[in-house]
Amino acid sequence: MRQRPNILAGFGSLVWLFVVGLPLYTMLAATLQSRSDYAQSGPLGLPRHLTLQNYLDDLEGGFGQYFLNTVVVTVSVVAIVLLVVPPLSYAIVRSRGRTTTLVFRLFLLGLAIPAQAVIVPMFYVISKAGLYDNLIGVILPTAAFSLPVCALVLTGVMRDITPELYEAMAMDGAAPWRVFVQLVLPLSKGGLSTITVFSALQAWNGFLFPLVLTQSNETKVITLGLYDFQTQYGINVPGLLAAVVLSMIPILLVYLFARRALVQGLMGVGGK
Repeated sequence: MRQRPNILAGFGSLVWLFVVGLPLYTMLAATLQSRSDYAQSGPLGLPRHLTLQNYLDDLEGGFGQYFLNTVVVTVSVVAIVLLVVPPLSYAIVRSRGRTTTLVFRLFLLGLAIPAQAVIVPMFYVISKAGLYDNLIGVILPTAAFSLPVCALVLTGVMRDITPELYEAMAMDGAAPWRVFVQLVLPLSKGGLSTITVFSALQAWNGFLFPLVLTQSNETKVITLGLYDFQTQYGINVPGLLAAVVLSMIPILLVYLFARRALVQGLMGVGGK
């Protein structure tokens, strides 16, 4: 028996496509126009002469350095999170000691402390450590503020691993480190993907720490570099939107490749 087409659902899909597609079209069309053509045709007008000059100007005008700095910060933050959080979460799940419980509670306390509340003492500490206007001075606090959420997510994922699997590994004479590498990590792929994407987003979109802890153009990141398109005479909208598109591509690729594991990790089912 043939089902009747759902006209209402189809109409709703078209409306949703319009809502999502219109901003994307406005952004992409603006990046392919010169500044004068954009001023004449407006944000919703059709491009008259397509050009990639906005992207070339961005890369030649210092944005390439900002992009590279952001990549360095993001990769470093993700590396720190992946080195610290998995063994910490494993210790929290498997240990019954008071010290481990206290450490976990301290990490959870970090969820209640916004970065704005500690930016002044953070600036003082970074300056005294000689890390002001240095990418390391941005990497360390960014990673520190990503650890609580990542530890909470990965701990929840590791708790879903059944005790029978641990017992089977123990009967085989596996040491705790072998259990961690051969059992826990493979079954926590969803959680690992989740904390990777989360920490990468935190680092890539970070604004407060780079704003306060850096000063020179050599240490600028993308979020600060977008200010370069605003002058006292106006805003270079095509150049600004081209920079936004360039900044979106890497993190979008990360999400596309990890989206399935990301959803599984957020649902708490891990990689099983």
